[in-house]
Amino acid sequence: MRIPFHASLLFAGLLICLSLPARAAPPLPSEIASQGVLRVGVKCDYPPSGFLDANRNFAGIEVDMARFLATQAFGSPDKAALQCVTAENRIPALIGKKIDLIIATLGATPERARVIAFSDPYQWGGGDVLVPQNSPIHTMADLKGRKVVVLKGTTEEAWFTEKMPDVELLKLNSVADAMQALREGRVDAYAHDDAVLAQLAAKNPDLRLIGTPYAINVAAIGIRKGDTDLQTWVNAELAQMKADGLFQKSIDKWVQPALQPLMDKQFLTPKPKD
Repeated sequence: MRIPFHASLLFAGLLICLSLPARAAPPLPSEIASQGVLRVGVKCDYPPSGFLDANRNFAGIEVDMARFLATQAFGSPDKAALQCVTAENRIPALIGKKIDLIIATLGATPERARVIAFSDPYQWGGGDVLVPQNSPIHTMADLKGRKVVVLKGTTEEAWFTEKMPDVELLKLNSVADAMQALREGRVDAYAHDDAVLAQLAAKNPDLRLIGTPYAINVAAIGIRKGDTDLQTWVNAELAQMKADGLFQKSIDKWVQPALQPLMDKQFLTPKPKD
């Protein structure tokens, strides 16, 4: 039986496709491969991105990301050697080679790009302000002349320093310290990422958000400058995370239903134009 011409072309094309090797992922850099583990700095007090659960185990969306990378590199999520970092010490830990990557709500800012490199972005978000329910603060302008707690090394610290110099800043190291300062009345407000503050407002009905976004930025994985092979590998695996639906699975796992729309928007939709 004679095969129609168009069918023969289709068959020939199929044979060519089958004969071609599958597109290989970029190789894992030899320096990382020789370690046998992937050392990643993550947040430990920053739900739902990174935190310690009731059993003091690492948990959160960015922890899932680190474990995905370790699985891709070494075949097991247990090969992610996780270390707690803060906004202040995460970049020094990376530069000092205590960790290989930062996956810790790291905003890809021009200032940070002078000292480290970044992966492709995986999340966008902005800042918000948390205040007591009975606070007279309802707008950003109401913060003028008041005292606001921020975490050292955060985008919010830099934004308030540049944009609202008439606000007195109390600079602390952790979410727990910032919440304690707000509870004790040592500050009038707490400025931080909207995703974190939304979680805190939901758990504390005596607190509320101003609801005015500012300092909209993207989060990316921090990589040492010059580690271009690692950057290429990370970007390829980050694309695979998205293709595999890891972010949606992690949001469903770690984020309470009332706050899932916010996280869905930040992880699954493009960053809005400034």
